[in-house]
Formats: sequence, C-alpha cells, structure tokens
Amino acid sequence: MLFSNLTAEAKRLSLQRMLASGATARFPGSFTPISTRLIEEQGFEGVYISGGVLANELGFPDIGLTALPEVAGRAGQIARITDLPAIVDADTGFGEPMNVARTIQEFENAGLAGCHIEDQVNPKRCGHLDGKSVVDLLTATQRIRAAVQARRDPNFLIMARTDVRGVNGMDAAVDRAKALVDAGADAIFPEAMADLSEFEAMRAAVDVPIVANMTEFGKSALFTVDQLQTTGVNMVIYPVTLLRASLGAMERTLQTIQRNGTQEESVPAMLTRSRLYDLVDYEGYNRFDSTVFRFEIPA
Repeated sequence: MLFSNLTAEAKRLSLQRMLASGATARFPGSFTPISTRLIEEQGFEGVYISGGVLANELGFPDIGLTALPEVAGRAGQIARITDLPAIVDADTGFGEPMNVARTIQEFENAGLAGCHIEDQVNPKRCGHLDGKSVVDLLTATQRIRAAVQARRDPNFLIMARTDVRGVNGMDAAVDRAKALVDAGADAIFPEAMADLSEFEAMRAAVDVPIVANMTEFGKSALFTVDQLQTTGVNMVIYPVTLLRASLGAMERTLQTIQRNGTQEESVPAMLTRSRLYDLVDYEGYNRFDSTVFRFEIPA
C-alpha cells in the first residue's frame, strides 16, 4: 500500500547479495512510482533511476541542470513504493567533494540502495554523446572518497561511473577504473563500451561488480542478458527504455486524436481502468479501513 514492505536497510542488503550471486541482475529505468510497480510485477531484480530521464521529464536536456533536491525527491518517491533495491544516478555528485558527501546522505535518507557518481566535467552530458570531457584523476577519486566517507550504512552501494572510454580510449578507461576501486568504489560503471570484449577487459581489470548500460541509440549494441553474463557483468540497466516507450505511445495517441477527432482507435493499446486500479492497489486501501473509506471497484 502506502510504502514498501521492506526497510531501506533490507533492500541494500538484498542488493549486496544480488551482486555477489554471480547472476546478471536486470534494472529497468523508472521515472515514476507507478512505472516502478510495473517493473516489480514483471519480476525484475531492481530499479534504476536515470538522471538524464529525470531531466528529460522536466523538459531539460541531460546537461546537469537538475538539482539534488529534485533528484532525491523523485528517487525517494520511487524507492518508497517498491520492495526492489533502487539505484539512482548522482551525475557528478552535484558539486565539490563536500556536496558529494551531502548527496550520499540525502540518498540514504530517501531510502535508495545505492548510487553512481561519474568522472565527467560539470556540466556533464549524456555519456553516449561525443564531445564530453572528464576530470583529472585526483578530482575523480576525491569524489569517490568523499562518498565513501559520508555514507552511514556500509551496504549503501557507491558505484563509480567512468566516461574515459569515449575520451581517451579503453586502456585509459581500465586504468581509471582501477584507481576508482582503489579510492573505495564498490562497483564500476564503464560507460559506452564498444563491444563485449571491452566488458571482458573491464571484468579482468577489477574485482568489484561491473554494470552495463543498454541504452537505445547509443554507442553500445543492445546485448542480451545472456551475452553480458558471459563477460562477467553483474548488473544491466535500461535507463531510458520506459520513457521512450511511453512518450512514443503518447505521441501516437495524440496523432490519432488529431487525425480522427477521437482516441477510440488507440484504446485497445491502453492500460484498462481495472488494470490501473490494480497497479495502485485500490482494493488494498479498501480493505485497510472500510469504516473510513469505502468504494466500489469497477469491473
């Protein structure tokens, strides 16, 4: 009903066990609490919250315009509704190392299971675009050290994302990943890998979990979970998939209304009223206290 059945601490422990299992966990990207319900119902292992998607939902490009309260607020709403561990994109940490420290504690307070911090220059840009820049090694490792020092729950996952592959090549990316692990990163998110062999090279370089980003229209092919599992990838994220799918459906429905003067042609593809009520658990609220609030659920 109102909240997850599990505490944030329990979900963080679940994530740690998941990453140690040897299986590749699937984390579709969510941007609303109700879409998170769909992810959980379909049997996925976790939820990913993309900073780019949250920016896009506000009508902004992914260039670092969102602020910590906006991201923590929406991420907390998503984490609240699900028993699954939720990972959030912290971009460059929303400032200098002290800001990074505050970011970690705000995310802990919001009930997140972990986050990733990247090594791009702020303002950042989408990791699958050309022309991005990365900070020097000292700055990148300072961000991770600040995050590790600030966390209060040792099971809160601090992941380091590196965009060095798209700037200085794969060898430099491997060196950066090793340094980030030495700085305390619990996991590595190597952005914009070109092929499976690069995931294998990253897997051989570090002894912490690694994450694959399977975003559409990006630098990486859309590898299957089985393919990624063979390279040793521990988690795969689908950050923008649900946003793109939902906006595509909205656009087609609006075009239908413009063309036909009615949405009737699009109705068969819509979620039904009863299915929507099921997702938001109308009946659960009904049962909770029928003396206070009672209504009939339509068929």
